[in-house]
Amino acid sequence: MKNLLEEHKFILAEAAIVERLRRNENISLDENLVNAPLIFSEEGSVALRSLYEEYIDIAVASDRPILLCTPTWRANRDRVLASKQRQDINVEAAKFMKEIVANETRKVTIKIGGLIGCKNDCYIPEEGLSLNEARDFHKWQINELASAPVDFLIAVTLPSVEEAAGIAQAMEATGLPYIMSFVIGSDGKVLDGTELQAAIEYLDAKTTNNPLGYFVNCSYPSFLHLKKLTKGLSGRLIGIQANASSLSHAELDGSTELKFESVSEWGSLMVQLNRDYGLKVLGGCCGTDGKHLEYLAENVGK
Repeated sequence: MKNLLEEHKFILAEAAIVERLRRNENISLDENLVNAPLIFSEEGSVALRSLYEEYIDIAVASDRPILLCTPTWRANRDRVLASKQRQDINVEAAKFMKEIVANETRKVTIKIGGLIGCKNDCYIPEEGLSLNEARDFHKWQINELASAPVDFLIAVTLPSVEEAAGIAQAMEATGLPYIMSFVIGSDGKVLDGTELQAAIEYLDAKTTNNPLGYFVNCSYPSFLHLKKLTKGLSGRLIGIQANASSLSHAELDGSTELKFESVSEWGSLMVQLNRDYGLKVLGGCCGTDGKHLEYLAENVGK
């Protein structure tokens, strides 16, 4: 993973998964585990596989490496125990992803990340765990994914810096490379009010084997106010998986309609983040699909 980042100026990341599945009338998402149980049903696995293969096809067509993630964002210990699903669902999800990659005969670099999220609501930082609580709570899922194995670990849509620090320590203990991804507001701050640079510096100080790098996700690309941050964040902020809409999280949360700006507006901002500020890993979050990744593949580096 470190070599991949050093050798490439642009790496694709997947676009939306859960948001697109939520709008698929042929499947139902699980109350506790969201999309993870889909790997066990024929219709569900077909729906999941089609999304990942769509994104892989874009990477292959443009000869770009791509990062994909296990469908395990909500498969933490409490939710797995509360469900009627197999307790090794994280391991099985990693195997599912590995099979997709193994069946890919065309030569493109694909890395699989073991994906987790915060324990509670990702838009309510007040519900975040303390550092020690987070390390103890999340280590079960992290260890499950690490044993699968996966190429790296990644925690996304993190609204609380303290919970993120605990997750980072649990990930560090596995010895795998790992990435931490905060959700930020239109003011450029993590949702708990912490400046992004301060959040990154805090996690780096709380770990010995620091994160491979940091992402922002589930936020519009213009939320990153990088003119104020580039000096202090050089080399540490490496990616963004951006929403398609510039609306706030409060406006988007629970919306029954898909919200989005034009692909070209979204894409031009993403291209700028790569060109002017060196963010190497670009992908999508809520409201995005293959068209967004195609724009990036066609325009980054040109």
